[in-house]
Amino acid sequence: MGATIDKLKGRGKQLEGKLTGDKLRVAQGTAEKAKGDLESAASRVVRDVKGRVQRAKDAVARVVRSTRR
Repeated sequence: MGATIDKLKGRGKQLEGKLTGDKLRVAQGTAEKAKGDLESAASRVVRDVKGRVQRAKDAVARVVRSTRR
């Protein structure tokens, strides 16, 4: 959720800067939007890794169960 808010705030600051001609505000908006993009990407990576770890655990558990029979 924080990533989405950062993206929206950043985009708002970019637009505000463009409308007012404030290059610093545009840069601040660009930085905040980039922060949100990075947070989103990191979150996707974490979810992916957790899913892969869980699948590996499940596979090991299946092998262990099948060897006990």
